[in-house]
Amino acid sequence: MAQRTTPEDEPRLGRMTGAGPEAVNAVVLVLPSRTGRAGDGFGTGVTVRRLARALARRGASAGLATYTVRVPGGGDPVDSVERAARWAADESVRRHGDVPLALAGAGTGARAALRAAGHEAVTTVLALAPRLPEDDDPVAEPEPVRHLAGRRVLLVHGTDDRRTDPELSFRLAERAKKANRDVCRFEAHTDGHSLRRYRSEILALSCDFTLGSLCGLPYARTVEDALAAPPPLGLRMPLAAGFGETLRG
Repeated sequence: MAQRTTPEDEPRLGRMTGAGPEAVNAVVLVLPSRTGRAGDGFGTGVTVRRLARALARRGASAGLATYTVRVPGGGDPVDSVERAARWAADESVRRHGDVPLALAGAGTGARAALRAAGHEAVTTVLALAPRLPEDDDPVAEPEPVRHLAGRRVLLVHGTDDRRTDPELSFRLAERAKKANRDVCRFEAHTDGHSLRRYRSEILALSCDFTLGSLCGLPYARTVEDALAAPPPLGLRMPLAAGFGETLRG
C-alpha cells in the first residue's frame, strides 16, 4: 500500500508579498538555505526572510510578487530544495501565467536555484554563496551549466567563506559564461559565508539585479559593467561598500 503524504511532506508557497494579486508582472521564488535542523550559517547575514522582504519592498511598485518556498525536512537538502523549486515554478505558472520568473537562494538554496533554472518559466537566477561540491570529490559530478543559457544569472560570494570555497563559484560562473553571456559574479571582500559584513549592499545588489532582469528597470552601472565585461573581470567584480545607498526605493 502506498504511503499517504501529508501537507507537511509536500513543498508549499508562503504568503505572497509585494505586488497585489491583480497586478503581478513578475515572480521571484526565494528558496531556503537548508531543510530540517542542519544549518548553512545564514542566521545573522542575508537570510531568506531578509532577502524576501527586501525584494517585496523594492519590487511592489513594479508588480513583482515574492514568495518564500517552504521545503519539507528529510532527504538530501539540495535535492529537496531543487524539487521544491521546480514544484514552486509550476505553481507560479498556474497562479500567474506566463510572467518572468526568478529563483533566488543562499547556500544550499543557491545551488538548488542554479540546478532548477532549466525550468521553462525561469528567466533569472540569484545565487548567494552557493554551496558547491569540491572539485576533487570523486563522487560528485561537475555542476551542470548548459541549462543556464538564456537566463540572467548573478552569483555573489564572500572571499573569506570558510564553508564553501569561493573559487568553486568562480569556476562554475566561468563555465556558465561560455554558454551564456548574461552571467556575472560579485565578490564581497573579507566577508564570510553568512554575508553579514556587506549585508545591506548584497540586498541592494540582489534587488537591483532582480528588478532589472524581471521588470525591465535599469541596472546600476556596476551591474551593467559586470554583465558586459569578459571573464575574468565580470566574474570577480568587487562589491563596493555603500552599494545601493543612492538607489531609489
